[in-house]
Amino acid sequence: MSVHGLSRSQQRSDRLARRRAVNRLMETLAWLSAALAVAVLGVVVWSVAARGAGALNLDLLTKPPVPFSLTPVKQGVANAFAGTIVIVGLATAMALPVGILVAIYVNEFARPAARSGITLALDVLNGVPAIVIGIFVFGLLVVGRGQSGLAGAFALACLMLPLVARSTMEVLSLVPSSLREASLALGVPRWRTTLSIVLPQTIGGVLTGTTLAVARIAGETAPLLFTSSIVGTQVSWDPHRALQTVPVAIFELSESPDPADHARAWAAALVLLVFILFASLGARWLATRSRRKLGAAR
Repeated sequence: MSVHGLSRSQQRSDRLARRRAVNRLMETLAWLSAALAVAVLGVVVWSVAARGAGALNLDLLTKPPVPFSLTPVKQGVANAFAGTIVIVGLATAMALPVGILVAIYVNEFARPAARSGITLALDVLNGVPAIVIGIFVFGLLVVGRGQSGLAGAFALACLMLPLVARSTMEVLSLVPSSLREASLALGVPRWRTTLSIVLPQTIGGVLTGTTLAVARIAGETAPLLFTSSIVGTQVSWDPHRALQTVPVAIFELSESPDPADHARAWAAALVLLVFILFASLGARWLATRSRRKLGAAR
């Protein structure tokens, strides 16, 4: 073999070695980044659990707080858990049908120009800070009427709507076109094809997006400070009254100079964190099941 041939072979070997080195470096960096993300989550969970587990008991979940108590016994934050259930439930009832209908229109009926405009509007709404939504709802529903659970639910629904709509749009786009074409070829109207053929294929994905959206709004504080934060200490299920929520209760307890209130704040945070973790795991399971179902349909 000539000297020129040996030189070219050596150059190829050097390039291959550099590519392997770069590949190993990038794999290492990716692994370290993933490990860092998991470590941050682990530190947060451990910190909240270590500080909140000692104050976690049945009274925290079932009894309201004792106002202006001079004793170490502060009881619980049952009013905040009840308020969270009511406000998040109402927000879901408001945002879910609207989000699904928006997604159906955009994916199945809208023209390209309308599709682009609505998608942009959803993305912009998704990027609006929560506190801005709170100020908007404060001016729209609270001024002149007073704070209420309905106002808080509407604020959270504004945050939830783009999440539900975008996730439903993504799932609808995964439904095979052959299902639509077969139904339309049989003379079935488009609206009936969408409701009877397309939408049932996306139930798992819609539930996944809804679960993630609920997990997000359940931890929101800023909008509720403007719409439903001036509350009493009694448990109430009336959405026309101002209702306290767990995030707002955590914020208020953390501002107290009493260490017992700090302990209750950590315990309430632990309950909220566990709910979000289980909701996220449930969403992952539903997403996996939905992908398998759509894969089988293809």
